[in-house]
Amino acid sequence: MRNRPLTWLTALAAVTLVVVAGCEAKVQAKANNPSERRVSQQDSQPAPQVFELLLRTITPPGPVEALMSTGLNGVQERMQQATDEALARGAKLTVAVLDRATHQLVSNGSTHIIATASVAKLFIADYLLLQEHQGKLALSADDHQALDIMLRSSDDGAAERFWGQDGGDAIITSIAARYGLTSTAPPSDGRWWNTVSSATDLIRYYEMLLDGSGGLPLERAGIIINNLARSTPLGVDGYPQRFGIPDGLYAEPVAVKQGWMCCIGADWMHLSTGVIGSDRRYIMVIESLQPSDEATARATITDAVKTIFPKGRI
Repeated sequence: MRNRPLTWLTALAAVTLVVVAGCEAKVQAKANNPSERRVSQQDSQPAPQVFELLLRTITPPGPVEALMSTGLNGVQERMQQATDEALARGAKLTVAVLDRATHQLVSNGSTHIIATASVAKLFIADYLLLQEHQGKLALSADDHQALDIMLRSSDDGAAERFWGQDGGDAIITSIAARYGLTSTAPPSDGRWWNTVSSATDLIRYYEMLLDGSGGLPLERAGIIINNLARSTPLGVDGYPQRFGIPDGLYAEPVAVKQGWMCCIGADWMHLSTGVIGSDRRYIMVIESLQPSDEATARATITDAVKTIFPKGRI
């Protein structure tokens, strides 16, 4: 993995983040001179399993009593324990979990503005899929394949190409406005991986993506979620993608988008986000900042999830 110097400034809460080296994956995009796209009136059709998934995302199955119960009993205490244990290792955690059935939100109270790194690829995909749905953009079969790999295997080259061709900073401002994300802002240096957000904004994004209230039609949202459910063990650049939610909630089906970056100050940043359960009932966001080697930092964020959910499930 090649390190590259990264810097950004954001006016949000007067926070200044300095990224001195590295991104989660080296950008492999070559100079592109894409041929001009023609707008097509025919959108690509989602696979049949998308509709099955979408039905589950809207109304979790099971009796009413089960829906109204919460799987988050005791989570607040264990979340604090995980935060304290991480701090003893020199790591700072930001973590939040939402129960979509009961609308209970549990967090460790951190309001830290976070670097999104490759989690920004969610916003890129959302923007492109809505543009295509509205007939403003035609995505070829190769474009859709690149989008799938970008979401599943965190392909930086695809993100770089889409970002450069299809809007740049306007992608982030459009998503923030459509979803009402008050802490989410485009990068000050024009580099997509320096997009900033917050745990509560990312929770809100997933919630509105799943119920369609963010404006992306449910069948298009299903394309994103289905790809996240097929997240590969390694990214395109070979970096392990199972840290945090996937390895921590090993007994649950999960659909995740991961982000990682070195370094913010002296810290490795790892961000694990996604939806949890066969009914997509829970949404979780957890970020760790730790001045350590990458393997130690991955272990810290995974151990935090295991402390919060010791049985590997919610």
